[in-house]
Amino acid sequence: MDAVRLIGASRCALMKSGDPSETMTEAWQAHALAQAIGSRLAVSGPPELRGEALGLTELAGRGCGVLGAPAFDIGSLRAAQLTGLGDARRALLDLGGLLGEVGIALVGVACAAPDEATYWQCMEAIDAADESRDRVLEMLRRLAVRDQGATAG
Repeated sequence: MDAVRLIGASRCALMKSGDPSETMTEAWQAHALAQAIGSRLAVSGPPELRGEALGLTELAGRGCGVLGAPAFDIGSLRAAQLTGLGDARRALLDLGGLLGEVGIALVGVACAAPDEATYWQCMEAIDAADESRDRVLEMLRRLAVRDQGATAG
């Protein structure tokens, strides 16, 4: 499945998540998807994005690590279903939106956290999502600069 469709599925699942456990699972899924997209861009994306894409991969991996792997079968892992990026700009725009939504959803979980450990887990995952989104925005900026150079030349 292409990145845009997987991001859309993640956004829907995040919106439908009912309890804090489901929300944290969907946040983990989003971080894993961001990590997979970053890896794809680092290996086969435009050369000007490769450094930021590696950074995205690392930051999204940190988000997964902080949240801990949820207990589900590998077939449920959306990132494993990634077959291609399709339109990189569209995928990055949508991924930036998803990461922003993950941060907002995790704020809600943190505010209602039953214990301090869950609160800090959410805070670290929010930080990873925010930093990942910054990388995505930088890649979009670099694509815009590349496109401006192509039209100017």
